Amino acid sequence: MDINLKKLKKNAFRYTKERGITASRVRVPGGHIDAKYLKTLANISEEYGNGSLHITARQGFEIPGIKMENVDKVNEMLQEVIEGLEINQVEEGTGYSASGTRNVTACIGNKVCPFGNYNTTNFAKRIEKAIFPNDLHFKIALTGCPNDCIKARMHDFGIIGMTEPQYEYNRCISCGACVRACKKKATGALSAENYKVVRDPMKCIGCGQCVIECPTGAWTRSKERYYRLAIMGRTGKKNPRIAEDFLIWADEDSILKIILNTYKYVKEYISKDAPEGKEHIGYIIDRTGFMEWKKWALEGVELSDKVIIKNNVYWSGIKYPNTQNY
Repeated sequence: MDINLKKLKKNAFRYTKERGITASRVRVPGGHIDAKYLKTLANISEEYGNGSLHITARQGFEIPGIKMENVDKVNEMLQEVIEGLEINQVEEGTGYSASGTRNVTACIGNKVCPFGNYNTTNFAKRIEKAIFPNDLHFKIALTGCPNDCIKARMHDFGIIGMTEPQYEYNRCISCGACVRACKKKATGALSAENYKVVRDPMKCIGCGQCVIECPTGAWTRSKERYYRLAIMGRTGKKNPRIAEDFLIWADEDSILKIILNTYKYVKEYISKDAPEGKEHIGYIIDRTGFMEWKKWALEGVELSDKVIIKNNVYWSGIKYPNTQNY
């Protein structure tokens, strides 16, 4: 067969170690999928694959063992899943339209977890709608609280849920549960003064631990949703590193705008000889300078007075030595 591997990859199939065999990559935005679609994936695997499904690190699925000549048939069967998960397509019935931008991942959020400060799945799906399809290599993860179960700080954009805890003095019985919990499990932002709890806003990271620990409901989560945006974490062969904070107490609309602005920035500055047209955003920022990215990222973004914005961001991480030094 005359296989166009570039077209195959763009259609979210990967070439494998076995000649003539491919694997279909299935997006699951926010990591949430109705159980009925798992039956469809199982049917595809049993009819055209090798009978197995691989759960990827990005909360999607791979269906291995598919013969190249069956790609179109697999795409037809996948259409039910694509439409059910409301995945954007360039054309109907063509399978996935791009494989560059990675699946947006999320922890389970406040739908289930008592620590979750927001609905991570809903925000993940909103981001997915805005950025896909796209051939640029972006990695985005959302986590409901600073526990960071999704490892958001290993991504280009890590979105960490925050709450501004609300204190109702009349409900407080001065038991000290919130103060003890904050000291042991968080940052020690709470203290007791004259039978009243005082919160230090400079120490508070908006985790909501006090809300969980309070037996009388004196602490509640704020109606407003806030987020910590950490940027440019990465793994890889050159300089793996943890994402650093860029915005604290940011809102959802501002974060989405910054992500979309970054797509424009990458299109402007991506290396022309980048392998397969992909270059990690962090390396582009290393090359152009943080201030240049910041200028693009904040274009048209209106941040509230509450937002803490870092004037500059410095990363370290592991720097692999050049092989010639060995």
